[in-house]
Amino acid sequence: MKLSNTDFRLLRWHIIALSISIAVSGALIYASNQFAKSSAENSRLALKQINKARSRLNSAMQDRDNFATYTSEYANLEDRKILGDNHRLDWMEGLDLLSQQNLVMNFSYAISPQTIYTPQPVIDSGNFEIHYSEMKLQLELLHEGQLLNFLNVMNEQIGGYYHLDSCSLSRTEKLTNTEEEPPAPEIKTNLMAECIGGWITLKNRNTLP
Repeated sequence: MKLSNTDFRLLRWHIIALSISIAVSGALIYASNQFAKSSAENSRLALKQINKARSRLNSAMQDRDNFATYTSEYANLEDRKILGDNHRLDWMEGLDLLSQQNLVMNFSYAISPQTIYTPQPVIDSGNFEIHYSEMKLQLELLHEGQLLNFLNVMNEQIGGYYHLDSCSLSRTEKLTNTEEEPPAPEIKTNLMAECIGGWITLKNRNTLP
């Protein structure tokens, strides 16, 4: 079978049309692939931005909650006279009030000047400097229970934090044998206690001169 020139011309146009169709289809497929890749990349970037925004939001909410918590704790420490300057006058007034409650037979105290305190082992005190005012207590007691009660009441009624290091007890009454008629009963001091400790105060480094 022979093809005429007319047949070749018809085939040529069909071939050209087919080639154009193939080229257009290829271009459309390539463009579709590129669009799909671009969409996937944009989706990935959008998801990443959403995750970052969610993380920042969670962090902001946590900071807000922490601020509320720490603000309340900070105010509580201020009310308890643990934060701020030396509260020597408050401690002395509190001890004078204790002396009127007859918790022990008698007591005296001596508060030393405030110094910077370095605990052992060393701890991270953050933005606060730890100050320490040593206080020695001498108490006259009827029995050991008075000492424990006095220390508990002191911690409850006096603002601040008193760190007790040690206490020593010694007897003051000596027992003697005698046939004489005993004198009229009177309340006597049976024990002497000497306690050593100190008042701890926290100072914000940003407020230090």
